[in-house]
Amino acid sequence: MRKRYFITFLMSGLVWFSSCDSDNDTNGSATMQVRLTDSPGDYEEVNVDIQSVQIHKEDSDDESGWQTLDEIHPGIYNLLDFANGRDTLLASANLPTGAISQIRLILGENNTLKLKDGTLVELKTPSGQSSGVKLQLNANLKEDVTYVVLLDFDAAKSVVARGNGQYNLKPVVRTITQAIAGGIKGKVSPAEYKPGIYVISAASDTTGGFANDNGDFLIKGLEAGTYTVKFYAADSVHNKTVENVTVSQDEIKDLGTVELPLQ
Repeated sequence: MRKRYFITFLMSGLVWFSSCDSDNDTNGSATMQVRLTDSPGDYEEVNVDIQSVQIHKEDSDDESGWQTLDEIHPGIYNLLDFANGRDTLLASANLPTGAISQIRLILGENNTLKLKDGTLVELKTPSGQSSGVKLQLNANLKEDVTYVVLLDFDAAKSVVARGNGQYNLKPVVRTITQAIAGGIKGKVSPAEYKPGIYVISAASDTTGGFANDNGDFLIKGLEAGTYTVKFYAADSVHNKTVENVTVSQDEIKDLGTVELPLQ
């Protein structure tokens, strides 16, 4: 995730890349991640067409206050793919600090339901939801903090039988917000090597970035834990590994100057 405020739905086990230049990072911004998950339902598939994700920074419901996230992954998502703790990336954006009151999912028209007997039927969206599915969030975004917003989509409760073999989609979604404020920063020397930087957790999840022209680097959005930091230059002779880097919640761990091998 390059320097940005993430509203994301991340799939479990995904290699997540995040880079933030300490000199070029947007002042007064934080990272928000929005993730999509599901509670199990008694169907083969519950396919929801998600076209856009928006946030609202005001207390009112004024349409002019909605902001569309600039990096959306639109498509048809089978909610049952994200049961049992799995989730997936939906969107990301660079947002200023401050309060966010609501989040809204804009749905498309290609919503379908696959029954246990293999029958595929249309999921109709009630006209009252034509403006999108609005969810209360009430998050206060702080600088240099990554926020994970998990949208727990209850497939079983969201599908309503109308009779005559027809079904409505009336989304029931629970929002869960978690702040992740850990990170690692430092300075590589010589700066001209401009290495790629990979931060690897004990579970082998990888977050990555690059040092800027001055050698400074900042990797944000890390959970508390112990990491291995690897520096990869264009010429492998300059590579370096720093092990057992401990990051605490709400802490940016400073590695100081990391001297890369000259030869």
